[in-house]
Amino acid sequence: MDFPVMIGHKHIFRHSPKISIYYPYVFGLPNLHAEYQINQKIVSTLNDMVIELGFHDENLIEMVGEFEIKTNERQILSLTLTVYSFTGGAHGMTLVKALSFNVTTGKHYELKDLFLPGSDYVKQFSAIIKPKIAEWEIPILEEFTQIREDQDFYLGDHSLVIYFQLYEISPYVAGFPYFPIPILDIQDIIQPKGPLEILLPF
Repeated sequence: MDFPVMIGHKHIFRHSPKISIYYPYVFGLPNLHAEYQINQKIVSTLNDMVIELGFHDENLIEMVGEFEIKTNERQILSLTLTVYSFTGGAHGMTLVKALSFNVTTGKHYELKDLFLPGSDYVKQFSAIIKPKIAEWEIPILEEFTQIREDQDFYLGDHSLVIYFQLYEISPYVAGFPYFPIPILDIQDIIQPKGPLEILLPF
């Protein structure tokens, strides 16, 4: 299945407090079990996000959510879910969670799944990102040392994009720091037949 997966959307809406959340679902997959697994992971991730951001908080004033499809080709689907909530104070809070799947099997990929066992991707990516923080003049809360083993990421435009949540390494005003890493630059450590190899631009 090299064609894009069919994607629909659902809408959670409430007047008071104001809640408007759009999220995706896949349909029409030949493997119904894979379709179920993907949709369940999307819903469970979104559920965790809205609870963390105060969906049941009596002080909740507003919550809005949206999604973006980052990659939808060659059996790979990568997307982001974004939820913003406001419970009072100077500003609200936003979470961005990314999910990447093999649509043939329904497998959800964690960062470690993309690389050869034993490859020190944490060290390699940290060495790429650290100078970019300085080059791009990203304000940081404390000296950057390394990414987490399960750092947030998505797949798109022949790149692996590593990113950080609000306050994870930088103040709120800096937003979400994103670091695209071309797949061609990390060919030596990618998992054979894994999503990065599948998405190589040749």
